[in-house]
Amino acid sequence: MRDYVKGTFRQSIYKGDKGFIIGLLKVHETNIIEMQSHVNKTITFTGYFAELNENEKYIMYGEVFDHPKYGFQYNVSECERIKPEDKDGIIEFLSSPLFKGIGDKLAKRIVDTLGDKTLELILEDKTSLYQVPKISKEKIDLIYNTLKKYEESHEIILKLTELGFSMKDSLSIYNTYKSNTINVIEHNIYRIIDDIDEINFVKLDSIALNLNEDKLNINRIKACIIYIMKELSFKNGDTYLDYSEIYEGVSYYLKNDIDNNIFDNAISELDGELRIKIEDDRYYIYEEYEAEEYIASKINYLINKETTKYKNIELKIKELEDKYKIEYSDKQKEAIIKSLENNILIITGGPGTGKTTIIKAIVELYKSLNKYRDSDLISSLALLAPTGRASKRMSESTNLPASTIHRFLKWNKETDEFMVNEYNPDYSKLIIVDEVSMIDNRLMNCLLKGLTNNIKLVLVGDYNQLPSVGAGNVLKDLIDSDIIDTIELDLLYRQDNNSYIPVLASNIKNDSLEEDFLIDRDDYKFLQCNNEAMIPSLVNICRKVISKNYDYKRVQLMAPMYAGVNGIDNINKVLQDVFNPMDINKREVKVSDVIYRENDKVLQLVNDPENNVFNGDIGVIKRIEYKGIKSGTIEITIDYDGNLVTYQLKDFNKFKHGYVISIHKSQGSEFELVIMLVSSSYKRMLYKKLIYTGITRAKKRLIIIGEAMSFAYGVRNNSERVRKTTLSDKLLLCLNKN
Repeated sequence: MRDYVKGTFRQSIYKGDKGFIIGLLKVHETNIIEMQSHVNKTITFTGYFAELNENEKYIMYGEVFDHPKYGFQYNVSECERIKPEDKDGIIEFLSSPLFKGIGDKLAKRIVDTLGDKTLELILEDKTSLYQVPKISKEKIDLIYNTLKKYEESHEIILKLTELGFSMKDSLSIYNTYKSNTINVIEHNIYRIIDDIDEINFVKLDSIALNLNEDKLNINRIKACIIYIMKELSFKNGDTYLDYSEIYEGVSYYLKNDIDNNIFDNAISELDGELRIKIEDDRYYIYEEYEAEEYIASKINYLINKETTKYKNIELKIKELEDKYKIEYSDKQKEAIIKSLENNILIITGGPGTGKTTIIKAIVELYKSLNKYRDSDLISSLALLAPTGRASKRMSESTNLPASTIHRFLKWNKETDEFMVNEYNPDYSKLIIVDEVSMIDNRLMNCLLKGLTNNIKLVLVGDYNQLPSVGAGNVLKDLIDSDIIDTIELDLLYRQDNNSYIPVLASNIKNDSLEEDFLIDRDDYKFLQCNNEAMIPSLVNICRKVISKNYDYKRVQLMAPMYAGVNGIDNINKVLQDVFNPMDINKREVKVSDVIYRENDKVLQLVNDPENNVFNGDIGVIKRIEYKGIKSGTIEITIDYDGNLVTYQLKDFNKFKHGYVISIHKSQGSEFELVIMLVSSSYKRMLYKKLIYTGITRAKKRLIIIGEAMSFAYGVRNNSERVRKTTLSDKLLLCLNKN
């Protein structure tokens, strides 16, 4: 028999919007060995539930775990009500808070009259209650309606799970539609993916077809169009699509050349429903269209708003130069002044051009000009970045709090919504955002909506880096519009006598790679080898790195691709045995074909503001624990620079080995030593922006392993796919209207 706990639900400690509950259960019975000592005691449980009623009995199936922060808990995967069967139980049930206004005396009269089958008799025919002495019609209706609704929720959820939905998805569907759930399933099951983001079209479509849904049903075609548009937008980073690519994608998925009239009708309906937007033969997911429109309008407002003028600002800059024994260039001074006087400014430049220096100067000058105390400065200033590591760098350089954008906007992962928004904005006055090249269309839209109009906005980033993972090319579009004041920093400051990394980056950016890129420097080495020798060469270099006491925070390996012998996934397995070999004193666990071991370096793959860990953060496995022989529960605790985050088995897909990571995942981070792999086996992924982004992650030392010809090919290859966006056009359109 499955592990279970029977008990009485006492109360909720926390309720989420999607049915997630943390609650208290008084345990009456269990078959779990670790739980025997908790019988007749109250425990904490977590899980997804349609409804729980206080003082009602339930049987819960799940597993025991010991949360590092909240202690002993029971994680529930399924739950069933225990129906009262004896007279005393039925009396207690009918007199519970579920049936408002039905006290002990009336409940006893009902059970004395109708007997052990009281609940069944009422559900079959509510007029059976008229047999009960001194009961009003209002009480009869209340008891019947409450009991019917009570039974309905469990029947609907059971039906949904039988159709193939998971318990979590079933609860999401029921909590969205309640008594209308079955009607939605029968008349337009595809409506679910519009109302519930986490339910995937492919999964839903499979269930719908099992219900004999018409393959050319207009609702299916419309849902498929939205699915294809979202997939193409994510894959290519486009904010709009062409008719032909949507049609081809839908036809391919449906395995059928769909009639153009049917397709056009579906497209037209979606446009009328504001689920997509058609403009000048461009087809947008409506949220992408709306995001571009809002970004353009807000930025144009800032451009046209009256600027600020400060007296003696150049004198204050001179005081900063004296204080830090530094001399700012003319462009740096211009950037510092315009950051505080303009309502919006873009600062762009490659590594070593002084972007971090300028951010520090802007903050110091802002504090001085406004005569702020530290507390005033913190409440008036927001230092933001898209990744945890980038925000940490800002904090370290300014000695002030900095935050990821998701944390600043108070992202609620259950609802996928930001609590800081146009209806509840943040009132910071100076906002400095770093690594803007990583910010996609929707995130920039949400950030601007979360800010008031009374702001100074400074956007800092490298025009030549890779664009965001999500749709859009925000930094490039803002600069290319040529309507926003932009300061390009081009002087190299981060140089020692034989420093080459900033020079190499500059040469790549300017398409002027020199033949001497194979020469060893103080901070640079190119180790030539072919595809077959790459892994042995890499292992040899890593052993030398280990001998020089580099830890996981200081060194990072990067490669362009995941698949293949020289791909990230295979190299991570090889390097695990180099950096963290098997040891009798280290616990490990196998997940699919991957072994995780204590002391392994890992990479976080998703944003989790609740635990203060974000996509791209790097940590080390602190401990692996088996929580009970019978339950088989496994926990992995990962240390992210002192922030301990514990994962259950179901969450192990939120991280992966991080000995070598993709260049895309390295954005927003800097490492003391970077080892980058470049070879012909990666040829389809080798292009200028990728190479440039990889080498600019190196702060002090860069080692490139691979073929010189492949490296040179990648540097020369400017043929990256140009994203289809219209933000730049919309900015110009807004400007022309003013």
